[in-house]
Amino acid sequence: MRRCLWGAVAVLVGFVCGIPVAYADTVAASHGTEPRSLARLFDNTAVSDDTRPGEADFDGSGSSLSAQDLTAAGWTPGRALTVQGARLSRPRAEAGEPDNVRADGQSVRVRGRGDALAFLVAGTGGTDLSGTGTGTVRYTNGSGSSYRLSAPDWRGGPLATKAVALPHINTPGGPLAQKAKLYVVTVPIAAGREVASVRLPRNRDLHVFALAVRPSTRGWTGTWAVSASGYTAVGPWTDRTLRLVVHTSAGGPRVRIRLDNTFASAPVRIGGASVAVQATGAQAAAPPVPLSFRGAAGTEIPAGAQAFSDPVGFDVPADANLLVSFHLPGTVTAAPVHQLAVQRSYVSEPGDHADDAAPDAYTSTITNWPLLTGVDVAGGPGSVVVLGDSITDGEKSTQGANHRWPDVLATRLRNQHVVPHYGVLNQGISANRVVTDRYPGDGISTDTGGVSALHRLDRDVLAQTSARTALVFEGVNDVRWGASADQVVAGLREIADRAHARGIRVLAATIAPCEGETLCTAAADTQRTAVNAWIRDNVRDSKYLDGVLDFDAVLRDPAHPARLLPAYDSGDHLHPGDAGLAALADSVDLGSLVPRT
Repeated sequence: MRRCLWGAVAVLVGFVCGIPVAYADTVAASHGTEPRSLARLFDNTAVSDDTRPGEADFDGSGSSLSAQDLTAAGWTPGRALTVQGARLSRPRAEAGEPDNVRADGQSVRVRGRGDALAFLVAGTGGTDLSGTGTGTVRYTNGSGSSYRLSAPDWRGGPLATKAVALPHINTPGGPLAQKAKLYVVTVPIAAGREVASVRLPRNRDLHVFALAVRPSTRGWTGTWAVSASGYTAVGPWTDRTLRLVVHTSAGGPRVRIRLDNTFASAPVRIGGASVAVQATGAQAAAPPVPLSFRGAAGTEIPAGAQAFSDPVGFDVPADANLLVSFHLPGTVTAAPVHQLAVQRSYVSEPGDHADDAAPDAYTSTITNWPLLTGVDVAGGPGSVVVLGDSITDGEKSTQGANHRWPDVLATRLRNQHVVPHYGVLNQGISANRVVTDRYPGDGISTDTGGVSALHRLDRDVLAQTSARTALVFEGVNDVRWGASADQVVAGLREIADRAHARGIRVLAATIAPCEGETLCTAAADTQRTAVNAWIRDNVRDSKYLDGVLDFDAVLRDPAHPARLLPAYDSGDHLHPGDAGLAALADSVDLGSLVPRT
């Protein structure tokens, strides 16, 4: 049995620190006062009008969030926002009215089935509240489970994991040019049980603005996905339509897309949108199928939020290129992007051309993917998520050929009938690291190496559609830039622990050799081999990992193990070419992808 780290995990695995669930449920389900709606429990005012800052005192020193800043970000009172797949409503309170509760063991009425609870929170008191608050979930069948809730500080917490950052803080002495942050934090709940109420932790520096059950994505399979790797200047685009080319892994009879305004400070407006199978270039093989958003042709996505299109009947073929088109009616000068697409996409002349089958209006090209982060198909067995860096992202693979190793893995899955035909979601980011942010998580930047794997894990793995297994292939950039093996191993352990808490199987890949590349020094190789030794040790004791992919052994030159095999080397001594990427995919034991029941 795994080490006991979270009570909520225990509901899934059967014990709480050695206590059978039946008894643990009885203990966790004990409660006092009758549950009430969160709004009826509000006892703190966090938001003030800029002209009347004295009407709010969020942190006990008279400081508060700006109502004007929240409105500029699209976070208006009462607005429902989707973040990490959870739909949360900002309190309807106006500036100067109570809008959050200081956690003190209150029982909150919450209903729904899903895979997680989502909290819109922030901490006050000057330090992050890292797992210091323990609460309980009560289910309609009378059972219960516990959870631990962390809340970064609203002023000192990381930008990399925030839901939204506001440009200033209101204080009794006037505005302060310091970022104010709100966070969405999710915690696991018992799958299949209906939540009846949630008891908050006891920590009055922990402020809760909203709470909801994130619905399960079972019944959907992710067929394509990418991570937002940064927030960069684009275009500028005014009244343009983007037509993005993406490659499916799994097929299905219905489709929906996901657009993310990650890292943004302002809303983005989406006009018409559509999906089609690509013929060639920007030409659709058949008239595009229009998409809608909660019944409307378009939507506005607040800063830091996301939008899912409504499901629509559309026969999505496996192993095919889709054209996902969406109109930007306003002016967009910066956007969240996935920088390394290894694929050419298209931008139109002015106008809404989402429904055009012909390519004529699409007169320019781009080589990144802005805003679009996912395509899901109905049915199927769920998804395998690959968390990685540039080798996973497809650096040095042939443009437009879909020779990234996760693409080849998806082909292997389709061409067999022993294990389920999972969708394969590529969450690789070129230059990404396990423990250090390349992109700081806020503001326009030319660095698109992303926030660290630890900081993006919740969004890029745990919240992905029907994630069953995570394959983690990172660490070379950490050791190349001076991180120690101990730091990388600690990061991999945390990734495994957090994924296991959500019932996700975790496989880790050994770090490939790279001698001959400028930063792959002898010192870096020493740290690389130490990380690999730890990963391989898990084959024997399985303390953290459910399996190991020995990519180092696949790619290295037997005559010179610190180097890539010449036949696999793209020429830069760091990235494999198409042959090496195919060798990685071919080495994966497909049976290791299947979750253990």
